[in-house]
Amino acid sequence: MTRTQIAAANWKMNLNLQEAISLAETLVQQVGSLPDHHQVLMAVPFPYLLEVKKITDAHPRMHVAAQNLASTPNGAFTGEVSAEMLQSINIKHILIGHSERREYYHESHDILRMKVDRALMHGLQPVFCCGEPLSVREANEQDAWVEQQLRESLFHLSADQITGFILAYEPIWAIGTGKTASSEQAQAMHHHIRKVMSNQYGEAVASTISILYGGSVKANNASELFSKPDVDGGLVGGASLVAAEFTAIIHALKS
Repeated sequence: MTRTQIAAANWKMNLNLQEAISLAETLVQQVGSLPDHHQVLMAVPFPYLLEVKKITDAHPRMHVAAQNLASTPNGAFTGEVSAEMLQSINIKHILIGHSERREYYHESHDILRMKVDRALMHGLQPVFCCGEPLSVREANEQDAWVEQQLRESLFHLSADQITGFILAYEPIWAIGTGKTASSEQAQAMHHHIRKVMSNQYGEAVASTISILYGGSVKANNASELFSKPDVDGGLVGGASLVAAEFTAIIHALKS
């Protein structure tokens, strides 16, 4: 089975509506046809989901994703957006557990587990993020740190729910810093993650999981990163805001 190779854009809190429309239109034009096992996700701010979706719907391999969702189903939670709301506008993918959500908004393993459950309950495919801060990397404790993140938030799921799942490894020390984990460091952690999932769910299931690398992915390093056997694409921040740069990253996915 060929794992899906994914270029995922995280626009974060950037662009106005006209800039968002222009970027999406340019990407659809520039990307061209893609193999069936390639997929492009664009995680855009909530106000732009429907407008950008109208554009990406013209490309069979490009999809819009939301950047977050509430851990609760509905109710008096001003400013929150529920999984049911996203389902109702036909959004299929959702970022969960991004390091910025963990750090700035104190999202715990328990909260992220509830978000994963809410997403799956309403037919949304999570892109579940994991990764270690610099202090953990310097102490050489990154393997145990990431394993705990996966164990605490995902291991209650069944093998059927995990089959075809999407994970994104983000070394926090390499996000927005210009630093990038070497391709060898990325492969080592991705291999570890796949082994963790294999130990829990079996090798056959683990082999279906797409594991993306996120941490200063750019056009000039994407090919080397994506060439590694357990790296199945990238979760791209700043470079995804530049059409030519992100197009090059998409075209660097394994053929």
